[in-house]
Order: sequence, then structure tokens, then C-alpha cells
Amino acid sequence: MKSFSQYLAAAAMLLCVCMPSAAQTDDNKQGVVRRRDANERSKKDNAASGPIVTDRMQAFYENGDGTISDADRQWMRVIYRQLDLNKDRNAPLYYPDGPVDGQENLFRIIMRLLANNQVAAYEYLDGREVFTDQYKIKVRDMLDRFHIIYTDAKGSTERNPRFVIEESDVPANEVLSYYVIERWEYDTRSNRLRPHIEAICPVLHRSGDFGGEAVRYPMFWIKFSDIRPWLAQQDIFTSDDNNLPTSNYDDFFNLTMYDGEIYKTRNLKNKSMIQLYPDDDDRRRAQDSIQASLDNFDKRLWVPSREEVIAAREAREALAAGNAPEGDSTAVAAAPATVPAKAVRSTKRSTKSSAKKVKEPKQQKAKTVSSATRSVRNRKR
Repeated sequence: MKSFSQYLAAAAMLLCVCMPSAAQTDDNKQGVVRRRDANERSKKDNAASGPIVTDRMQAFYENGDGTISDADRQWMRVIYRQLDLNKDRNAPLYYPDGPVDGQENLFRIIMRLLANNQVAAYEYLDGREVFTDQYKIKVRDMLDRFHIIYTDAKGSTERNPRFVIEESDVPANEVLSYYVIERWEYDTRSNRLRPHIEAICPVLHRSGDFGGEAVRYPMFWIKFSDIRPWLAQQDIFTSDDNNLPTSNYDDFFNLTMYDGEIYKTRNLKNKSMIQLYPDDDDRRRAQDSIQASLDNFDKRLWVPSREEVIAAREAREALAAGNAPEGDSTAVAAAPATVPAKAVRSTKRSTKSSAKKVKEPKQQKAKTVSSATRSVRNRKR
């Protein structure tokens, strides 16, 4: 029979085998702490580099962005616009000027992507935009040219240069306008004319040491399809009446929620609007004419019905006689664009004569219709 001391010795040996030592416990605790620190560092790095974009997301925005094939493209026009950020409709591109609650303006997103070598930028060539490897710019040269302070990031190499730019050194408050290239394409599949954003160029507005009017410096072109995955993840609010971020930058451009002035169209002479129309009034009329032709492109695809022709003619005659009701001036002004020239009668004639001539075709048409419905068999009898 075993003594009580033998039982105690056996219990002590069992405890030594089952329980880890204090050193092992400390090592395990330190290992857990090290793993947690690594996770926190990875989260911090992801937050600094912005949202994560996979190759699948990038391919979706590049190949599935609604690009029309050459077989379905029947008409296209390239429009260059200038977006003034002082306008209320373009304010979402500028505000907030600094990062607030995870929100950044457009220029800070672009600079972060360029500093991390996630997208490519191309040279701004006056009158010529070529998005090939030959015209890619070096980010280091661009930062030096515009005097933006930076440091080389950890792990930066010659082939994969990456930079660290402090938030206070990003000149977001000096980018007061953008240049945008639009491609208006008519798709025969849907019978629709839709604009597609091709590229964006931020423009710096810098004054000299002695003040004066700010000089504009176009920085670079960046393809819109390259930055779409990141723009689609940045929510913005576009109205002061609704403070919820109901849109994102991708919607802002694709739905043409901005207000841009046309400063150039692609032409054979490769001239801007100010070169083609030196006079301000002529240039403004040309810009309005181009915008009206784009807005009314769908209306010119189809022949108007007889009712539309008569309504447009009566509206113009009432306007010429001074009897147009209030609020109809817009419809009357737009009426000639939807009516063929042969269907338009002279507005100099009196209202009475025009009213009589409107009734005569109806009587003749009714007469011809009644004669056409007579049976051939009855006429032979």
C-alpha cells in the first residue's frame, strides 16, 4: 500500500508534465503580441495606400466599362472640357481639401496612386494626347518640376519607385481646375449617344512671388480607366441639401454631373476654340451650338410625326404674332431643330391664312381616304 507521500510525488510529476513552464508561457505571450503588431502594421499600410484593388476589379473597369467596338460605333466626337472647381457643381472634386473621416478629394487620390506606383501618368502635350509607353512620365521628375516635397519609400527600387508625400506637402489647394477629354459615341446596339471619359489632367494655379494673376500649369494626363476602381470606392456627397454620400467619383464623371466649358474639339487643324473664334461672343455661340448638337443628337435621328410638325408650326406662328403663352418660349425656340425645312411655312403670313391652310390638307386627306375605301366590286356594278 502506497504512502501519502508517494501520492503527492506522483501528483507533482503529473502537474509538471501537463503545465508549461513560465518561460514557455512568456514566449507564447510574446508570440501573440508579435502577430498582433504585424496585423496592425499591415492594416496601417493598407490605410495609407488606400482601398485594395484586385486584378479582377481592374480588369472589370478596363474591359467592362461600356466601351463600344468599332463594328457598333457609327459616329464619334471628341470634346475637351475645362472644369472650374469654383463652380458649385464641381465643388465635390475639391472639397474636402484635406483628408476628413476617410474622405479625400480627387487630386489627393491621384497623387497617392502615383506615389505608390499603382497607375501611370502621361505627358501633357499641347494639342496632342498620346497614351503610350513612350510618353509616360517619371513621377520623380514630375515632383521635382512642380516643387513637391517627397522622400523615397521603404523598399523603393529603380524599377519600382515609390515615394512618401506628407499630407501637408500635397498642393491640393492649388489644383483649381481639371481638363477632361470626352468621347461622345453613338452605339447602334442601343441607339443612344453616350459620353465616355478618356483622360483627366489636373491643372495647378500658382501666383508669382509678387502676387498677380495665377498662372496655369497642366501637370499630366492620367487615363480615367486606370483610376476608376479607386474612384468607385470613394463616396462623396454632391448636394448641400443632403449630407449623405449618395454618389462616388465614378458616378460623378460617368453621369456627367459636372459643369465643364468646351475649350477644344478634335479637328483637322488641331486648333482650340480660342484660336478658331478669337471673339468672346462668337466663341460662346460656337460652344452653345456644339453642346446643343450633342443634346439634340437623338432627336435628329428620327423623322418627326405630322402632329409634331403642326404643333411646332403653330407655336412659331403664335410667337411671331405675339400670342405665345408664358413659359412656352423654350419649346418654341427648340421647335425648328426638330422640324424639316420643307415642312416649315413662312411665319410672315397672317394667322388667318395659315389657319385655313392647316384645315385644307385635312379635308383633302379625308376625301382621298373615303375614295380609297370604296369597293372595286361596287364600282363595276
